[in-house]
Amino acid sequence: MSEDRHPWVLHVDLDQFIAAVEVLRHPELAGLPLIVGGHGDRTERAVVSTASYEARAFGAGSGMPLSVALRKVPDAVLLPVDAEAYTAASEAVMATLRAWPGAVVQVLGWDEAFVGLTASDPEAEARGIQQSVLQQTRLHCSVGIGDTLVRAKVATGFGKPQGVFRLTADNWLAVMGARPTRELWGVGSKVSTRLKTLGIATVDELAAADDAPLVAEFGPRMGPWYRQLGRGDGSSMVDDTPWVARGHSRETTFAHDLTARSEIEHAALTLLDQVLGDVEAEARPVVGLALKVRYAPFTTKTFTRRVKETHDREAVVAEARGLIAKIDPERAVRLLGMRAEMAMPGDARDDHTPTRSGW
Repeated sequence: MSEDRHPWVLHVDLDQFIAAVEVLRHPELAGLPLIVGGHGDRTERAVVSTASYEARAFGAGSGMPLSVALRKVPDAVLLPVDAEAYTAASEAVMATLRAWPGAVVQVLGWDEAFVGLTASDPEAEARGIQQSVLQQTRLHCSVGIGDTLVRAKVATGFGKPQGVFRLTADNWLAVMGARPTRELWGVGSKVSTRLKTLGIATVDELAAADDAPLVAEFGPRMGPWYRQLGRGDGSSMVDDTPWVARGHSRETTFAHDLTARSEIEHAALTLLDQVLGDVEAEARPVVGLALKVRYAPFTTKTFTRRVKETHDREAVVAEARGLIAKIDPERAVRLLGMRAEMAMPGDARDDHTPTRSGW
């Protein structure tokens, strides 16, 4: 390796991916506020999968109840989710990235991937990748450049849309230091609130924090990990080992709130039956369960339980009933979700990364 060439991590993130795929299929929608969610029924109780930039300007966003988004953008075009179309578009993008000379590609989801490469001018590589993706798929992307996975991931946000931005050890704190901790990859609103109880509100403060209070609050593994995030440190290794799902999940939003205990239990066990069908197709044992409950109007709780490794469906159902018993009988249920965690193959890369935190 010559002295002017160094290893870099690029984070490639497709701009408004789902909305962009829909505009390619329906060019007449270009420039219009577009919301994709549920089955495309304006009366349906569902959540927004994505909103175009035009819809986001009025306050619509991913994960928002569809009814709320449509109140914010009453003139929005509403389309149903078409997972097959998004999967096909994503595969075309990832194939383009893998074809880039010298690239190692780690897929993170439909619309993003890490690309590891060695270069003297990473910005030129990033621009080249953007052009290649656009030519091959007609989709735009933003690229974050970093010397670690964390810095590359965070850098992308400064490049959106269709831009390129670099974050390294040299400029990390200058760019990120004064920002709130919730802007870090892997630190959401709940963790940032807990950090504030320790007197840590900014990235600078997290980077300089002592381990002891972080360990006391988050444990011996996660405490130091959060401080590492504050510094932007961590691995620079892009892993192209095929991704294997740690678990399978199903969830549903009900047309009418469930109040009867028998209805709630039946709905939860129906979801579990579907999940176990997915799990059994992979022939891996269950090692954990999670039950998500969204009470009316929009308060969400998640209950989890470790399970002794088993293929026994009845044993898993029995464990699930223990989680279902935790649902507050005095509250109406708007949504239920069930997830089963599986034992991982020894040579697999699992989904334990900040962007695949699941629920």
